[in-house]
Amino acid sequence: MTTEEFYKSIKGKTAAFCGIGSSNLPLIKLFAEHGAIVTARDRRTEEQLGNTAKKLKALGVRLITGEGYLDDMGEEIIFRTPGMRYYLPQLNAARARGAAVTSEMEVFFDLCPCRIIAVTGSDGKTTTTTVISKILKAAGKSVRVGGNIGTPLLPQIDSIKPDDIVVAELSSFQLISMRKSPDVAVVTNISPNHLDVHKDMQEYVDAKKNIILHQNAFGRAVLNSDNKYTEQFASETRGQTLMFSRRHPVEYGAWMDGNGEIFLSLPQGKRRVMNASEIKVPGLHNIENYLAAICAVHGFAQAEDVRKVAHTFNGVEHRNEFVRKVDGVSYYNDSIGTTPSRTINGALSLFKQKIILIAGGYDKNIPFDPLGPAIVNKVKVLVLIGATAPKIEAAVRAAAGYREGNPLVLHASSLEEAVALCRSHAKSGDVVSLSPACASFGMFPNFEARGNRFREIVNGLKENE
Repeated sequence: MTTEEFYKSIKGKTAAFCGIGSSNLPLIKLFAEHGAIVTARDRRTEEQLGNTAKKLKALGVRLITGEGYLDDMGEEIIFRTPGMRYYLPQLNAARARGAAVTSEMEVFFDLCPCRIIAVTGSDGKTTTTTVISKILKAAGKSVRVGGNIGTPLLPQIDSIKPDDIVVAELSSFQLISMRKSPDVAVVTNISPNHLDVHKDMQEYVDAKKNIILHQNAFGRAVLNSDNKYTEQFASETRGQTLMFSRRHPVEYGAWMDGNGEIFLSLPQGKRRVMNASEIKVPGLHNIENYLAAICAVHGFAQAEDVRKVAHTFNGVEHRNEFVRKVDGVSYYNDSIGTTPSRTINGALSLFKQKIILIAGGYDKNIPFDPLGPAIVNKVKVLVLIGATAPKIEAAVRAAAGYREGNPLVLHASSLEEAVALCRSHAKSGDVVSLSPACASFGMFPNFEARGNRFREIVNGLKENE
């Protein structure tokens, strides 16, 4: 179906948008402008929506708000927001009566006229997506970035040309209902995550797997050879499969040897790309992100384009972002550390000395057992916040090698208090990192807001006279 045919098909149809968030808002406007009869549904009240509600009403959009916002969904087309459970009873009922229950990314994949490179994973999605887009731009390509990062892609569909390349970050919430896969599918890694929304780990893994399942023989899957889940995906790919590893050579794909030399192995032979020391952003996890990117851009960019980005890219904010040094103490913002594996492979792998760590937040029902030993090995003072504080403390105390005071475990009721505790225990030369290993909900709307507030607090600290 062409974009023009799609617009004609929605004229006069009733369409519901469940959740008036950043991904649905531009779509609501798009559908209203092309003649659909639009209803916007949101748990928040009209008063809480404020100016957004007024703008939607001005477009002729009907609003249904409050606790019963999903009741009596009789619309022909229903868009769910990415974070909404796919199997909600109201959505199941809508599908049973024949409604088209879909999402922005599903429609975009059907209409997109150009190649799509898509990235998913429990950790590293945003950095890998960003690195891929920068390498392609360095190679002179016209690139659009979207999905779970940046702006929604569907409202841009009219301006996307066949020679462009879309680089999309996709979450498990977006992938769970996808029945089309990208031309190049990248899976950075998989570890327990979002188990507060997915019914179990298997559903989460299966959602991620959708990124490769619908590829044809001309597709490419890029998979992490060092991860037990993603390695198993290789048996289900239909096209070219490139693996990546920072621990051992791979037959086809990108890998790093013991000297930090990075190679790309292909049927035509092995070629050197660069040394890991050339990657400006620190951390072993970022080496993995580059290995994934090297596989993804093969055929679209050259090794010199990869090196150019590696030498200049400072990293994405909130990802081990250096904030400032105060009284000789370095403060880092790793608010993107929303899972134990992310904190272990990020903040806890970067520094030679033991650090002062702020951790804790919203409980996504993720096990913290692996985090305990990593904290005992790499942390000298642990400051805990949020609902998961008791679980993280229990994991630390149960870890082999733990003894009272190693690390010192403290509790804070707010981020401000946590920073103050860190400062009171820090000495010149120490590192303080916010890397919560948890989502931010309950204390902050998202990890960006949490990281921004941490940055504000740290930037407000005064040097001791």
